[in-house]
Amino acid sequence: MPDSNADLILHPIRMRIIQSLARGGKRTTGQLVQEMSDIPQATMYRHLNKLLKAGLLQVAGENKVRGTVEKVYYLAQGSEDLTPPDVTEQSSEEHLTLFMRFVSSLIGDFSQYVGQDKYDMRQDGISFRQVHLHLNDEEYADLLGEIRQAMHKYSGNEEGGERRRRMISTIVIPELQRSEESDGEGGLSNDNHNNE
Repeated sequence: MPDSNADLILHPIRMRIIQSLARGGKRTTGQLVQEMSDIPQATMYRHLNKLLKAGLLQVAGENKVRGTVEKVYYLAQGSEDLTPPDVTEQSSEEHLTLFMRFVSSLIGDFSQYVGQDKYDMRQDGISFRQVHLHLNDEEYADLLGEIRQAMHKYSGNEEGGERRRRMISTIVIPELQRSEESDGEGGLSNDNHNNE
């Protein structure tokens, strides 16, 4: 049975590849290996091939490097998004598994950060918080649009100089649906941000 987009995207290494291509447009295998020096080249090739085979990546061209051919990859349009079947047609156990994978990748990133010999959470802008907002569907859609627009403004920034990669992860969980007889408080939104 082929992997769903969720299975493909929510793997920690493939998530990093997708994030890099979403930021930087086009990358060769060599550039990705240099950027993610903790990932062995053979492992990088394996994950790139899996994403390419699934149609989440496309090849923009090929470069000849010392007698070999190196592919230049870019992200297929919409590849970083989960498809409707990913979010609607899976069982509750499958959704929980996907969520745990996502949270595990966040824990891994945070563990690496606090595993450094020296760090300053205040100076580095580390943040994780939960915000409760009461929103109707239209207000919620407007809020998401505003957040996406604000992030899009910086999405083309190249790394270097004083810039550091800062991972911003969002988790939104509405309150449980209640029957009309029950006393509802409205929508609940949890917004967790983890900035590296």
